Amino acid sequence: MRILLAEDDRALGQALADGLRQLGYAVDWITDGQQAAAALADTSYAAAVLDWNLPRSSGPAIIAGMRRRQDATPVLLLTARDELADRVAGLDAGADDYVVKPVHLDELAARLRALLRRADGQIEPAIRLGSLEVTPAARSATLAGTALELTAREYALLEMLVRHPGRAYSREQLEDALYGWDREVASNAVEVHIHHLRHKLGPGWIRTLRGIGYAINPPTGQPA
Repeated sequence: MRILLAEDDRALGQALADGLRQLGYAVDWITDGQQAAAALADTSYAAAVLDWNLPRSSGPAIIAGMRRRQDATPVLLLTARDELADRVAGLDAGADDYVVKPVHLDELAARLRALLRRADGQIEPAIRLGSLEVTPAARSATLAGTALELTAREYALLEMLVRHPGRAYSREQLEDALYGWDREVASNAVEVHIHHLRHKLGPGWIRTLRGIGYAINPPTGQPA
């Protein structure tokens, strides 16, 4: 999933970007408010994490602009302001949730997962496809009841495919979702992740559609 992170404190921004990437998110990190607003207008993100005080535009101002144009992207607001009036002002501007600084990655990630589940309208957090079960809340997967040992990016790739079984994703789409636009990516990175997933899932799950991309479906003879 691709996340926009807008944080002008470089030490905090780098730490959060690195931490979220290790959890399997593709993170576009921006340090300027106007650039963040432009990115949100031009790019589709699963969610955004915005600092309240950004150069040239504030987090609440960016959110208000999003909501005016009917952009419902979930937004988590980071703020050093812990007064009730400030928190209410942020939520009234259109933020979906907030985290008071100092920010702890575990709490940020948990709140982000909750926002993504709500945005997807997930009542039952598990996604089932044949004998494969993916649980976004825990970022885990099982096959026929046995836990799969996946890296963060293997899990992110699997979840993306399982959410839309049968849909073909191009290498570029998968690369963009896994890495974002501020990362240098090896030309065969997606193919390597697909290879490892195929090894862990077994034959028949992930199909290559030549000239189109990759899609997932249960192997022949297994119910969807």
